[in-house]
Amino acid sequence: MKQLVLSLGLLAATLISTSHAAEPPASAAAQPPAAQPAPAQPAQGTAAQSTPTPAHPAASATAAPPADPEVQVVTSMGNFTIELNPERAPLTVAQFLKYVDQGFYSGTIFHRAIANFVVQGGGFDANYKLKGSPGKVVNESGNGLSNHRGSVGLARPPEPHGGDVQFYVNLADNSALDPNQSRWGYAVFGKIVQGMDVVDRISTVPTGAKGPFKEDAPLQPVIIERIERVPTP
Repeated sequence: MKQLVLSLGLLAATLISTSHAAEPPASAAAQPPAAQPAPAQPAQGTAAQSTPTPAHPAASATAAPPADPEVQVVTSMGNFTIELNPERAPLTVAQFLKYVDQGFYSGTIFHRAIANFVVQGGGFDANYKLKGSPGKVVNESGNGLSNHRGSVGLARPPEPHGGDVQFYVNLADNSALDPNQSRWGYAVFGKIVQGMDVVDRISTVPTGAKGPFKEDAPLQPVIIERIERVPTP
């Protein structure tokens, strides 16, 4: 029964809900970038022309697309790196980076650790008290990203648009957290690109009742010392 409840959702507080709101609007899905038109061909010279027509400037240099932003999560058990996906989850990534830049996550903890499911944190301090009153973000679970192992999503209460700062890392392929025709899902906004072994270790610490949580809370706090942007090359 516990495994069934776990597969039905993540909460930003202490209770787990098995009911969800309506299907995410189709507009929530990110659209692929439109194809770029081919550059215009230079006009053909006449027979009297002796100088070849110069190549189109755009043909010689094409700007590389910007790299997706990355952040490093520094914890008391080691570090891991998240690559964010602002193309598919622009609102969620923007809010997450806002709190990263503010230093909000420093001193928060992973308050939930369930092997082969998820680790969850970012909203409680080392005394298992909620930190601040962060703003909510629109649910972007219809963005085409799935809750596969190593993906990072936004936790929320039963209210579909109630996610704020708490995030989770999937330790398995948790397709039950994706949206479907009858309910909202949990928005994926990034993936682990380094240090998944650290996340796996966090998921196996001894857990039980702690603070407001009746189960699955690490008995010794796993502290997020800070989250910081990884400088771009």
